[in-house]
Amino acid sequence: MNKKTLPLLSTLSLSLMLALQPAQAQTTTEQELLRRVDQLAAELNKLRAELAQVQQQRAAETAKPAAASAVPASVLAEVERPAATPATVLSGYTELNYNRPTSNSKDAQADLRRLVLGYQHRFDEKTKVVTEIEVEHAVASADDAGEVAIEQAYVEHQFHPNWAVRGGLFLVPMGLINENHEPTAYYGVERNFVETAIIPSTWREGGIQLVGQLDSGWTLQGGIATGFDLNKWDASSSEGRESPLGAIHQEMALARSRDLSFFAAANYRGIPGLLLGASVFTGQATHKQQASESRITLWDLHARWTPGAWDLSALYSRGSISNTAALNLPLVGGDSLIPSRFDGAYVQAAYKLWEQGSYVLKPFVRWERFNTAAAYADLGAGLTPEVPAAEQVYTLGANFEFAPGVVFKADVQRFKQNKDLNRLNLGLGWSF
Repeated sequence: MNKKTLPLLSTLSLSLMLALQPAQAQTTTEQELLRRVDQLAAELNKLRAELAQVQQQRAAETAKPAAASAVPASVLAEVERPAATPATVLSGYTELNYNRPTSNSKDAQADLRRLVLGYQHRFDEKTKVVTEIEVEHAVASADDAGEVAIEQAYVEHQFHPNWAVRGGLFLVPMGLINENHEPTAYYGVERNFVETAIIPSTWREGGIQLVGQLDSGWTLQGGIATGFDLNKWDASSSEGRESPLGAIHQEMALARSRDLSFFAAANYRGIPGLLLGASVFTGQATHKQQASESRITLWDLHARWTPGAWDLSALYSRGSISNTAALNLPLVGGDSLIPSRFDGAYVQAAYKLWEQGSYVLKPFVRWERFNTAAAYADLGAGLTPEVPAAEQVYTLGANFEFAPGVVFKADVQRFKQNKDLNRLNLGLGWSF
């Protein structure tokens, strides 16, 4: 019923009540009663006309889909696609850092650490492509330290409401920041050491993976991918001591693929504000290039809890490399041999101290312990390297968000073993 007809029905009901009142209660004459009857008849005719008009409008609206069926489906899709969800979306993030050693200020350094540009394109409601290209240290050439790299390039297809498959170059689902590594996603100017030296960052592999988002709050990921190449180990370089896996990951650049790796990750978010997760990555890493086979396995446990203004997180990761004794014998005499085990852990607490409009201040503190060479396989007396003491780092600082997606960071870091690394860090970052 059209809303416009409601006042008419009310008037009609009132008029009928007056017209049908007993004769002794009427103060009008018979002629007045006849006039009211004529008025009611006119109102009824008007109501019929409006009802007929409403019915015609409804019939026209019902006929629209039939008429539109002659329009090509591709045209309809363009017309009906919401303006807020375009098929192609641009994204990116940038980090500019300043590091000033407290005991040796002459080594202070400013760096455009990385600039990343990406896009996502949705082919249809179930299929999209995700890509990112990264430039490090502002300038990339044969004579500069900069690097240009593809960070992600994969296709994802949603074949079930809860399940999707990805194929291409993707970030390995491990830890808290490898898949979420934008400067606005973590605390501190520099990414923490455990998720840099133990878990390489940003670590990507080429392969295929299954991703499930379950209604119970679980996110499950697993698949097969390229892995590490131990043949790349350089005993004369310090790169292996800084990050064992960072020195031998391949980034899908002419990657050796005789031996493939397997990975799995599970993250639970079924309780508001709580994340609990674990992951594992394992695979052979010599690709039949050496007489000895060697398996690399890395796993981690992580948690994050955000009760109220607090943001609390913790992570432990451990890696192992098998048969390192046979692999290290030809490398004896070098500065850096292959460790058989490496591990690290950290705990972190941040607090939203102040918020006004788009301004948000979040001070934080972090303690971390890591050892990139926690154990070596026995090579015999005088040949087995000594295990270095684990490094411990204390970081105190704050993130200041002064616009959505833009953050200024400041922190101080203190190292327990190598105090020459104590420093002040300043950073500016954004992501969109």
